[in-house]
Amino acid sequence: MTMAKTEDYSSLFLENQLCFPLYAASRLIIKAYQPHLSKLDLTYPQYLVLLVLWEEDYLTVSQISHALMLESNTLTPLLKRLEDKGLLKRTRDKDDERKVFVTLTSYGKALREKAVCIPSEILKNVEVLDLDEMKVLYDHLGKLIKHLK
Repeated sequence: MTMAKTEDYSSLFLENQLCFPLYAASRLIIKAYQPHLSKLDLTYPQYLVLLVLWEEDYLTVSQISHALMLESNTLTPLLKRLEDKGLLKRTRDKDDERKVFVTLTSYGKALREKAVCIPSEILKNVEVLDLDEMKVLYDHLGKLIKHLK
């Protein structure tokens, strides 16, 4: 009888996966946003779209897609729901029908005033990290994202 070769499967342990703490932290942070966003009748992805437009209004769908790293087939339903809520308006370019511009409505612009406190409220949930640690984490995540893109 021969001995079965013992394989080292430790690379498959959950605790050895880089993806898991990123996934878990992302889920928990998004969960922390939910009580604040529900008051505004927004989902987290809708909030991200608004963040992009609050920073720079009148963008193409392609520009928003690039900023959020979302495919247009994911972004388009988000934009439709936000348009149905009266927060933004989509218009086709007169010269190029393929190009769609997105702009905030007055309601979408006004919602920014109600959302301005959300980032500081979220920071209270991550008090375990000081500002320097958060900056380092943000920089490292940015470096990782840039590499993976």
